[in-house]
Amino acid sequence: MGWIGDTVDSIKSIQIRQALTQGVSLGLIVTSALMIWKALMCVTGSESPVVVVLSGSMEPGFKRGDILFLHMSKDPIRAGEIVVFNVDGREIPIVHRVIKVHERNDTKEVDVLTKGDNNYGDDRLLYAHGQLWLQRHHIMGRAIGFLPYVGWVTIIMTEKPIIKYILIGALALLVITSKD
Repeated sequence: MGWIGDTVDSIKSIQIRQALTQGVSLGLIVTSALMIWKALMCVTGSESPVVVVLSGSMEPGFKRGDILFLHMSKDPIRAGEIVVFNVDGREIPIVHRVIKVHERNDTKEVDVLTKGDNNYGDDRLLYAHGQLWLQRHHIMGRAIGFLPYVGWVTIIMTEKPIIKYILIGALALLVITSKD
């Protein structure tokens, strides 16, 4: 009958108790992943403790597809640090290096200017209209480590959604047809 026929027969033979067990197992996996993510957020102090480098603007230090681990502490941000920041009006965070730090005399708050290592000019063109500096609330975290190339999985699934749907379908089929 072949693989497809065997799969269809397997789906037909699933009992309700087995289906519920598989559903609970899937729910536990999803819940565990969310709990780990929330725990990482608490430990690192960053709203997004792991990010993927999406462009070549930080080469040769970080290449497209590298995964960065972030941490956000109360320590002042210094020139030379690599930060991940959000800009008003943009959904995707940006990974760049701090090139200038400006301390305001009246409030002692620190503003920063960033630049991609592979870019010619600073990032003022990327900031919101009229914005010259980033404030602390724009910064999601500082890079404290990285894994090269591992983020390509995320990039491929974002750029080619059909692959994401095929992968999700295959995993769902494995869950449904597994015989535990």
